[in-house]
Amino acid sequence: MPTPNHRTAILGQGYVGLPLAIRAAQAGHHVIGYETDAAHVARLQSATSPSPNVPDTHLAAALANGTYTPTMNPSDLTDFDVAVIAVPAPLRDGAPDLAAIRSAARTLAPYIRPGCAVVLESTTYPGTTEEVLKPLLESGSGLAAGPDFHLGYSPERIDPCNRTWTLQNNPKLVAGLDTPSLKALTAFYRDLVDTVVEVPTLRDAELAKLIENTFR
Repeated sequence: MPTPNHRTAILGQGYVGLPLAIRAAQAGHHVIGYETDAAHVARLQSATSPSPNVPDTHLAAALANGTYTPTMNPSDLTDFDVAVIAVPAPLRDGAPDLAAIRSAARTLAPYIRPGCAVVLESTTYPGTTEEVLKPLLESGSGLAAGPDFHLGYSPERIDPCNRTWTLQNNPKLVAGLDTPSLKALTAFYRDLVDTVVEVPTLRDAELAKLIENTFR
């Protein structure tokens, strides 16, 4: 179990980020749910869930006990231990639009500190974590991924309305930039899900998500 002061920041409170945020809150994390849509944040703050995977009662409980804070204030990201980027990357002309990922990276970067971990869950093409996300986080923080902070990729596997395979019992693929990153992120996800599957490289994990989407 995480310590009572473990802070998890989840950027994007849509169909991926919100279930993850509430699950982390249930596991004992203090969760900051960062979202740029003011109306969406207001709905969350009023315990109105937009997700079929998150009952209003679960959202209300997390709000009431202080383990979940929906916000659009970037300064609330201060002192996070793990940050998950779970923002949309919709297809534009056959390729993922990375605008939201880049924006999230720039928002998060100033709050990165030594020893923290950042993981991308958005669906995107192989190479995004190392070639797009990593440089933005490093330039905005002045720190190096690997030596200073952990970095990884874990493809989201949320299947809305599926009552058989849920966030908790669906095996979770996790990859890290290096071995310490992999171990840190594996430990994080083991708080939240039943089974974590470590993947050899970031590109393998990114490709696995594309293959799964094609299969679906």
